[in-house]
Amino acid sequence: MSYLRKIKYRIVPDESFDIVYNCSGCGCKTSYKNTNRFRVNANGNKLDVWLIYQCSKCKHTKNLAIYERQNPAKIPQEEYQLFLANDEELAKDFGRDFQFFMKNHVEVDHEAIHYHYEMEAEEKDITFQKGDLLMIENTYGLRIRSEKLVSEVLGISRSQTKKRLETGQLIMRQEGRNIEIAVC
Repeated sequence: MSYLRKIKYRIVPDESFDIVYNCSGCGCKTSYKNTNRFRVNANGNKLDVWLIYQCSKCKHTKNLAIYERQNPAKIPQEEYQLFLANDEELAKDFGRDFQFFMKNHVEVDHEAIHYHYEMEAEEKDITFQKGDLLMIENTYGLRIRSEKLVSEVLGISRSQTKKRLETGQLIMRQEGRNIEIAVC
């Protein structure tokens, strides 16, 4: 089927992901936030780099390893300078990387993730019409139900989305992390 318009959206987290971790100060599992700061420590000829997370209740910290016992020559000089400067964008990039959290054996607080959509089009106020193909990229792999994504993009309720899917007014196809919606 050929489509009149292909409209692409990308899901973008608003901030770094919070983690849930057992806080020694609070004595229970609690939410930790990204401080957007790095800790760089040299021990002999080896280097350690951590991203610092902080308990949102008592301010205890949890260091998440980026590099451990690494030869400094193996860390790109440009990246090393960004660690030393506490580059906020680099800290946010690490704070949105699920592989980074898995490597550090910490749990992401999926309930606290806030996100928005970025549209790849010149016109921002689009009225969806028959023959449109909407493509939603979930590059960060956020756990969001596909019907919820579709209803948020189309600006309709989830019950309306389900009804339109059942009647064939919308056709949804999910491929990996990405979703395509055909408006029929």
